[in-house]
Amino acid sequence: MLELHGVTKRFGDKVAVDNVSFACGRGELVGIIGRSGAGKSTLLRMINRLGDPTTGTITWDGVPVTALKGKALRQWRRRCAMIFQQFNLCPRLDVITNVLVGVVAERPLAPSLVKFFPREDRARAIMELDTLDMAHSALQRASTLSGGQQQRVAIARAMLQDPELLLADEPIASLDPVNADAVMGALQRICRERGVPVIVNLHSIEVARRYCTRVVAMAAGSMVFDGAPSELTDEVLDRIYGRQTFAIAA
Repeated sequence: MLELHGVTKRFGDKVAVDNVSFACGRGELVGIIGRSGAGKSTLLRMINRLGDPTTGTITWDGVPVTALKGKALRQWRRRCAMIFQQFNLCPRLDVITNVLVGVVAERPLAPSLVKFFPREDRARAIMELDTLDMAHSALQRASTLSGGQQQRVAIARAMLQDPELLLADEPIASLDPVNADAVMGALQRICRERGVPVIVNLHSIEVARRYCTRVVAMAAGSMVFDGAPSELTDEVLDRIYGRQTFAIAA
């Protein structure tokens, strides 16, 4: 289980995340919602340890993530895979090689530099692509794919790490509704079928209601709601977004 206790992040005088505490267990798909600048991305980066909290602790199964260093920290970043809005694929490489980047840190460097990967790794990469309906594109250059297809490749790469926790930072922000549904459906299946907890930053309230088992809302760095999607009433949404922005947020 992931647990955050009083996590705060300051950048000088600015408080980006303010005393946030919550837990996320296996099989949960937690959506984090809130206005731009509410602290959602900063929070996910701290969980992955791409940034460190100013105060507070983050633990996984009782182990303090915030204290990890060196090899233990690198192992945590593999176990806590992260998907970004920008996909972060290499456009000149084919799809399967982009997926295999997920295991580069665990393999000897020299063979990876010449794109030589063990047969079992390549087989696993194809299997991950197949679960996302992308195996047919394994030999295509990443630059030839649509945004939704590229995001599914990024998910396959993350899953090749065999993560225990999956973070997704606004993974559908640049996608059309059809591709957004495909990506969210993939995250939902990973959570349900593999028992991997998923935490995803979202702008769409309706997507959070449709796919998430739980919603955490942030406003000005603070956590202002933690509950079931069905509890996102107009009054709660007013607290999160304010009346003037509610129509846009919904």
